[in-house]
Amino acid sequence: MNTWKQVYQKWNDFEQLDASLRNELKTIANNEAALEDAFYKELTFGTGGMRGIIGPGSNRMNIYTVRKAVHGLSNHLLEHRVNVKDRGVVIAYDSRHMSQAFALEAAKVLGTFGMKAYVFESLHPTPLLSFAVRYFGAAAGIMITASHNPPEYNGFKVYNEEGGQITPEEANEVITAVNRVQNELTVPVVEEKELEKRNLIQWVNGEVDHAYLEKLLQITKMDEEMLDAAKDLKIVFTPLHGTSENLVRNGLQQLNFEHVHVVEEQAVPDPEFSTVESPNPEEHQAFAFAITLGKKVNADVLLGTDPDADRLGVAVKDATGEYQVLTGNQLGSLLLDYLLMHSDDAVLLSNARMLKTIVTTELGRSIADSYGVTTIDTLTGFKYIGEKINEFDATGETFVFGFEESYGYLISSFARDKDAVQAAVMAAEMAQYWKDKGKTLLEALDMLHQKHGYYLEGISSLTLKGKEGSEKIKQIMEHVRQYPLSEIAGLETLAIEDYAVSKRTNMGADNGVEKINLPKENVVKYQLANNSWVCLRPSGTEPKIKCYYGVCGGSLAESEKELTALKDAMDQLIKRAMGVE
Repeated sequence: MNTWKQVYQKWNDFEQLDASLRNELKTIANNEAALEDAFYKELTFGTGGMRGIIGPGSNRMNIYTVRKAVHGLSNHLLEHRVNVKDRGVVIAYDSRHMSQAFALEAAKVLGTFGMKAYVFESLHPTPLLSFAVRYFGAAAGIMITASHNPPEYNGFKVYNEEGGQITPEEANEVITAVNRVQNELTVPVVEEKELEKRNLIQWVNGEVDHAYLEKLLQITKMDEEMLDAAKDLKIVFTPLHGTSENLVRNGLQQLNFEHVHVVEEQAVPDPEFSTVESPNPEEHQAFAFAITLGKKVNADVLLGTDPDADRLGVAVKDATGEYQVLTGNQLGSLLLDYLLMHSDDAVLLSNARMLKTIVTTELGRSIADSYGVTTIDTLTGFKYIGEKINEFDATGETFVFGFEESYGYLISSFARDKDAVQAAVMAAEMAQYWKDKGKTLLEALDMLHQKHGYYLEGISSLTLKGKEGSEKIKQIMEHVRQYPLSEIAGLETLAIEDYAVSKRTNMGADNGVEKINLPKENVVKYQLANNSWVCLRPSGTEPKIKCYYGVCGGSLAESEKELTALKDAMDQLIKRAMGVE
């Protein structure tokens, strides 16, 4: 087993090492902690693929770790897929540092296997990559992105032939193939000119955008008269320095939304995301510029997509004239209700399936039940929702909507990953519908709460970086399993679900053990009295442990009180697990 020092020495001794990486290595040559963190392990696949800090080292995103990943992926495809060389692989990239360069490196490795690469000429959203895999009938897709991570990160997401993120089983096979690559520094490549000469690279232009927009127009729930009518909804939109501006604007234009105001300071792709602390629409600070413009133009709704446009945030003006950012659970519930109320085919609804993750609001289930639609839970990560949609192709079940609490939504399955472009256009359509009825989205949400209950959710996360942080996260999860709780914040434990062993342990009168029919994952969830729950889960893409909470009270005040109590109790539990009081 190589120690990190041996791996570092291998890199340092490599005479052909990329010049920029060589210079970066020199800057940290006397910083043992930095060197260890860069070389103590290899980047691994998490929730959506491989993601890490850009820089030299086996634990960093650079041309060599990308080459190694693509080399392993290529071997996997040749072993497990048919007609791979003819079908090819689609490659897209976002606005981050090195994204375009990594995309080209991927194509150069594919070329050594005689595989064709469809590479987008310019930066494009993740859902367009998913769509393009299906459009070209490709064997796989590669998306170079780190979603909404800080600027120093980039990533590498792999998509299967259905256009969905690879499943855990596929990921394990890819990882095995990648691990067979002995030396990332010596992975062979074919240079760009040779790729073009041998017709092993095809540059993708507006053809795919046009096909996507045609599909996007078909998801509207408006009748022809409403579709053709001019809309009075005032919209402010920000792509947060990312990839979605053209597609969202064109999508809104197709529905005749005339009053669309783009935050110009954030319309320009910028790998530093210079106008925001974080380019994450989950965080309210990301809407600061949009709110300023919204007040100036008296906007009804604000729309914000993350850099690779797979997540959407929406803010709505409240009764005081201030803009309130909806949570992912709130927007997802509103979208679900809007879609189902405009689906009056009883046969369709009886066969319809709504998909959500185990940490997504139970309000979605209640809404789906009220329309006679079955809800199916998946593990956290939209790849599981995409996997279920693929199963429906065989079973004949009908997908009507999928969402997760972290601002990911999918309306139509022509893409197989969360799609902020679809969601932005549908959110605008929904806001116009309620405006025509004299209501805001906040008032529509209140109607849902009055009907179904005051569901409220929260999330807290603890960032624990590096090797030491990984050990602490492991320590917390071991503590939770070793010392099960009979109650949390005064709420009785009804059941404990441990997804690592696929086991649900019922408490009290219903004691007994049930099997959980989901893939195994390092997650523990407590089902509590009063429709409440908490869930602990290490992030698959960031050095964090996340704690999710959900309650359903008789009023908003009651739910807020219960949620705060749950959060405080879990904060104390995590401190105890870490040995901090």
